[in-house]
Amino acid sequence: MKTEFSTTKKVWIGIGIVAILLILWLVSGYNGLVKASLGVDNAWADIEAQYQRRFDLIPKLLETVKGYKAYEEKVFVEITQMRSQWQSAKQSGDVDSQLASARGLDGALGKLLAIAENYPDLKASESFKTLMIALEGTENRIATSRTDYNGAVKEFNIRTRTFPSNLIASWFGFKQRKSFEAVPGASTAPEVKF
Repeated sequence: MKTEFSTTKKVWIGIGIVAILLILWLVSGYNGLVKASLGVDNAWADIEAQYQRRFDLIPKLLETVKGYKAYEEKVFVEITQMRSQWQSAKQSGDVDSQLASARGLDGALGKLLAIAENYPDLKASESFKTLMIALEGTENRIATSRTDYNGAVKEFNIRTRTFPSNLIASWFGFKQRKSFEAVPGASTAPEVKF
């Protein structure tokens, strides 16, 4: 009778250990996914901060350039629209719209800088030089933030797709995130017609 009690006790202890290990695995996996998700959110916040810095520089740059090229209104309107779209998307939390407006600004800003190339007086202006230095620094920060964001997304997406954390991800509703991708043709310089 004592042997039977010992065996039953051992079975229950074994079941208890397995249950504890299962709970620890579940908690650890969930916490890892939460940490990776927060890493993506933080990396996106860094991108937002850099884009906001860029969008804040744009009005100053536009005012400097406007005095030199009054009839290039199309570029100025395009930049203003992208800035407005960015603010609306940011307020609504629509990441896809934020990315679209940021990409649109990339092209419009390229056109603006191409216009500026045709005006030596503008390029020599201290105000323009200062703004260009600030814009260059911002563009470098944006590139770094995009790289960091894509790294965080990659880490998170690996966790949501690999076994066994993919089970936990599906149970708790963790969805894959989208990486930042350049728009098609981003490697081609913008064409500006005069």
